[in-house]
Amino acid sequence: MKTPPAKAVTAPAAPKNVANGLLLAAVGAVAFSGKAVIVKLAYRYGVDAVTLLMYRMLFALPIFLLMAWWAGRGQPRLARRDWRGIVALGVCGYYLASFLDFAGLAYITAGLERLILYLNPTLVMLLGWLLYRQRVQRGQIAAMLLSYCGVALVFGVEAWGQGAGGGHTAWGVLLVFGSAASYALYLVYSGEMVRRVGALRLVGLATSVACVCCVLQFLLIRPLDAALVAPEVIWLSVLNATVCTAVPVLLVMLAIERIGAALTAQTGMIGPLSTIALAAWLLGEAITVWMVAGTVLVLAGIYLFTRAGRRGA
Repeated sequence: MKTPPAKAVTAPAAPKNVANGLLLAAVGAVAFSGKAVIVKLAYRYGVDAVTLLMYRMLFALPIFLLMAWWAGRGQPRLARRDWRGIVALGVCGYYLASFLDFAGLAYITAGLERLILYLNPTLVMLLGWLLYRQRVQRGQIAAMLLSYCGVALVFGVEAWGQGAGGGHTAWGVLLVFGSAASYALYLVYSGEMVRRVGALRLVGLATSVACVCCVLQFLLIRPLDAALVAPEVIWLSVLNATVCTAVPVLLVMLAIERIGAALTAQTGMIGPLSTIALAAWLLGEAITVWMVAGTVLVLAGIYLFTRAGRRGA
């Protein structure tokens, strides 16, 4: 009688790696969440979305080019179809998403912006269902409705507080929601590209395309003297390009390497909370009972949405 082969046992991650991974994921989430606060601070100096986005991407471009070069060392040259895909993903997933996000932040609070962007997994699911007829779990639908109720609650309070100007809030919400939808479209279509090109190389190249688009947009629709901005705008843009853009991308990728994508995503739930805290500290945005209630609904909904998706996989 033959002895059955022993089953391979996957060793659990070392406690030190888990702790390091959680720390990397947490710092990355907080750094990402600071972007909206920095944009709102820069708007106080009279700069518009086109100019502010140009400076952010101009300072980030060398970092992303270096990232693409590093990830592409020793890899085969990209085919023409790969370049077409990279350009399309860069325009849709980073340029358009960034522009709509910056434009929307001129009308809504940083806290509401972060809650809307946090709905991204639900948009990925909806696009997967519409484009590929992927199955949707009942639990996901219920959780999605819960998270959208949270955003609707915060939106309603902000619009009510603006009175007749509540239409500005609605426009800002629409712009930021368009940003989330654009990035969700990038995620849906980037799967095959990631397998062929590699995650870090794709991010570096696609974001470089977006950087070029943002600079060209400024050159085409703004006079050159519009680049003469307050020194504070320059320093805030440098901070946004590094601490809130390039650095968190690397931190999150390192966290995924240590603790996996699921735990990294769960740790990222502190992002909306840190945005609200930073906005209250640096921008003076009020932390109301309604904001807290809406945030709890959104976080609970996304958490349940993710769990339902894993159970149905």
